[in-house]
Amino acid sequence: MAPLRGLPLLLHEGMRVHITPPALKRERVSTVEGITTVPDGDRVRFSCAHNLDEAEALAGRYVLARVEGLDLDAMCVAYDDLIGRVVVDARHGELGTVQEVMETPANNVWVIGGGSFGEVLVPVIESVVQEIPSDGPIPVTIMDGLLDL
Repeated sequence: MAPLRGLPLLLHEGMRVHITPPALKRERVSTVEGITTVPDGDRVRFSCAHNLDEAEALAGRYVLARVEGLDLDAMCVAYDDLIGRVVVDARHGELGTVQEVMETPANNVWVIGGGSFGEVLVPVIESVVQEIPSDGPIPVTIMDGLLDL
């Protein structure tokens, strides 16, 4: 199972979900019975899949959950919601807007462009990005050497 780009897997055991599009001969509401992390993602066991054929029939489907059932924190933002957001450094002011989010093994990196510093690569780590507000500019504290001054 692959979560929405940029978000961690938000399902947990016992969560009630809807699998869509619905099938004629399958329960419309299912319960997450187990989650196993494997090298290529996560495997999720649903109460509506009792055998391999039923499990394979879920491939390519979407899993919908109620927002109230999700454990979201302030840093949990989908990539598409970041693109175009203004990024402002505590010392240097506006850096530009998020143009792209690069995934690396250690952490994500925001590609910031359109500002007076040219292209800036901002590592998404706790010491640089402390919070991502739901709207408005994103405050950061970039390390020395990341800007061409």
